Amino acid sequence: MGFRRTKNLDFRRKWDKDEYEKLAEKRLTEEREKKDGKPAQPVKRELLRHRDYKVDLESKLGKTIVITKTTPQSEMGGYYCNVCDCVVKDSINFLDHINGKKHQRNLGMSMRVERSTLDQVKKRFEVNKKKMEEKQKDYDFEERMKELREEEEKAKAYKKEKQREKKRRAEEDLTFEEDDEMAAVMGFSGFGSTKKSH
Repeated sequence: MGFRRTKNLDFRRKWDKDEYEKLAEKRLTEEREKKDGKPAQPVKRELLRHRDYKVDLESKLGKTIVITKTTPQSEMGGYYCNVCDCVVKDSINFLDHINGKKHQRNLGMSMRVERSTLDQVKKRFEVNKKKMEEKQKDYDFEERMKELREEEEKAKAYKKEKQREKKRRAEEDLTFEEDDEMAAVMGFSGFGSTKKSH
C-alpha cells in the first residue's frame, strides 16, 4: 500500500503585505491631518433631482414564484433595490426607501433641492398655462351636445324597456288570475286544507 502525498497542505491565507502597508500609511496620514487641524475634504454630492424613470411596482403583481435557499436575493419575494442591495417587502416601504436618505446617498445625491430662479418659475407657469389652453381647445361644444343626445336616447330606451317589462308582468298576473277564476268555476278551488283561517 502506497501513501499518496498531497501537494499543498498550507491552508493559511496569504496576505498582500504591500497593499495593507499602503492602507496603513493612508490611515496614518489621515489621522495626522485630523490632529493638525486640517479638516478632511467633505464628499461632494449632487443636488436632489427628478427621477427620469418610472418606478415599476406592477410587474410582479399576481405572480407566483417558488423561492428556495439558493434563490438569489434579487429574485426573492418583495421589491429589490439594486443600488442598496436590499429587499423590501411591500410597495409602500419600497417607495419610502427609494425616496429616503440612504438610497439617495448611495446614488450620490444629497437631500438638498436646487432653488429655482424667477425665470424658471415663470417658464413653468407658461408651460402649465399652455397645457390648460390646449385642454380647453379640445372641448368641442357640438361634440358635447351629441354626447348628451346619445345619453338621453339611451335613457329613453332604458325607460321604454322598463315599461314593456312592467306590462308583460301585468299581463302574466292577469292571465294567472283568469286561470284561478276559471278553476273556481269548474270546481277546482285548490288542493290545500279545508280548514278556514281566521
